[in-house]
Amino acid sequence: MKKRWHKRHVEEAFFKALMLISFAVVAGSLALILWTVVVKGLPALTWDMITQTPKGGYYMGGKGGILNAIVGSLYLAGGGTLLALIFGLPIALYLEIYLENSRWGRWVRLTLDVLWGIPSIVYGAFGFTVMLSIGLRASLLGGIIVLALLELPIMTRSMDEIIRLMPAELEQASFALGATRLETAINVVTRQMLPGIMTAILLAFGRGIGDAASVLFTAGYTDRLPNSLLRPVASLPLAVFFQLSTPFPEVQKRAYASALILTIIVLVISLGSRWLAGRLSKYVVK
Repeated sequence: MKKRWHKRHVEEAFFKALMLISFAVVAGSLALILWTVVVKGLPALTWDMITQTPKGGYYMGGKGGILNAIVGSLYLAGGGTLLALIFGLPIALYLEIYLENSRWGRWVRLTLDVLWGIPSIVYGAFGFTVMLSIGLRASLLGGIIVLALLELPIMTRSMDEIIRLMPAELEQASFALGATRLETAINVVTRQMLPGIMTAILLAFGRGIGDAASVLFTAGYTDRLPNSLLRPVASLPLAVFFQLSTPFPEVQKRAYASALILTIIVLVISLGSRWLAGRLSKYVVK
């Protein structure tokens, strides 16, 4: 008995130490990344970088900024996230309310999991091929569509897992009151998962705004502000890539400043979504 008791405590201590080490590695990696971006990017960050577009010779150390990339990234990620939400939310509700744990439901979830794991460069190559076949050039519209395809499985599976955590009694009570499946999905399930919707949107938006491979061929790049869905648009990840690719140290420092701006945008959206999720939690039955 004592030997078995001792063995359990040894196992518990081992896994507790393993969890602490894992946490330290993850937290340390995050701290190191943030420290690198802040230390190298903050000295090069100026007001002109945020408020101006690139001027002549910007990538050789000239004047200007990355306003075009900031606005372009928000347009691309915002449009892609909205388009993914339009399709992802009905799919998640259909999975839970109609398919549940049926054979078709398992196949749909497996398909979404596979799509989630596909590298973003594959989405970019697929989008580029389709755009060539229909005569669409690199543009804001092409970037939005590809980012929506990239974000759709992430958002849908996140919502699906959140919905599956909802107490089954809520659905049963709704059906007992005479509500249809559609009415239950819209009036009960959607309200119950409002905070989870915000989490899924944030997860998808963060993936979209930080992705470079999928928009490299589909959205293109330009030093101008986006003014049309059918024209190329800049993005922050590509701005970082192009600035780091130059041999000029001053421009390379600006790349870290661009990365810092991207980090701040994601942080602000994360904090804002958490605040909104807290406000929406009043609709959740606990």
